[in-house]
Amino acid sequence: MFQQLQSPGNPTLETERLILRKMTAYDVGDVFKYCSDEDISKFTTWHSHRTIEDSKQFVDHVLGLYEQNSLAPWGIEDKETGAIIGTVGFVFWHPKQARAELAYALARTHWNKGLMSEAAGTIIRFGFEAMQLVRIEARCHLLNVGSSRVMEKCGMEFEGVLRKNIFVKGKFEDLKLYSIIHEENAKMREGLE
Repeated sequence: MFQQLQSPGNPTLETERLILRKMTAYDVGDVFKYCSDEDISKFTTWHSHRTIEDSKQFVDHVLGLYEQNSLAPWGIEDKETGAIIGTVGFVFWHPKQARAELAYALARTHWNKGLMSEAAGTIIRFGFEAMQLVRIEARCHLLNVGSSRVMEKCGMEFEGVLRKNIFVKGKFEDLKLYSIIHEENAKMREGLE
């Protein structure tokens, strides 16, 4: 039987160029730097942060999720600068179905360097190894070419367009759906039922 985690727990994970860690109250300024950029929020469910208070509320919300042992994003720390440059993590997890949804955001100054693929790939491996997931999916806006590239570089496959899938910022949006499957986890789980 798989040991079912209450939550991923957000252990610190390290990649070649990044540290994926729990956010802290000291990260508010870094969060504001990238969350106030309208190019970042253009394809997200959240609006650009207008004030530092917006970022503080976000960080406080995430800290509360950590305390409740709930799903929460990892902060993406740039090893070179020590700054938080984005977030990555699961926004949905169905343990019984061994399925989760991945989401992420990255500061524009760090786009096109392979950093998000590095971070997302690490979280995908964590999901398959530590959480025993069978399916990890992710969605993005039709025009979000960068996000599509990240998913493809992480081995995710395009499954189709979810029409009028989300109501965000006053309108319904179509989303592209990608997924990656861990066949060995599926076989092990099927053998237990």
